[in-house]
Amino acid sequence: MLPQRLKTTITENPKKLANLIDLINLPSTLREFLGQSQISRLGCFMRVWSYIKTNNLQDPNNKNVVRCDEKLSSILLGKPRVELAELPALIKLHFPKDPK
Repeated sequence: MLPQRLKTTITENPKKLANLIDLINLPSTLREFLGQSQISRLGCFMRVWSYIKTNNLQDPNNKNVVRCDEKLSSILLGKPRVELAELPALIKLHFPKDPK
């Protein structure tokens, strides 16, 4: 069961949902990181988050900060530390904008 807010967003602007779930051909840096050539933006974010959790990359003193290892840093503009709030925006940079 979807929350009412999400139902409203989908019915009013289905393009927003499509931007998250459409498969996209990945650039080489993301392709190497994920090990696949196509993925949705939402799927990419979930795989990156899974990588962070699996490799215990969250700062133990501040769970809102991710300490990037070399592999993760390669897709996050070379940053050594990233706030969780800026993670989606950094991942979104790898996905092309919709032609209008």
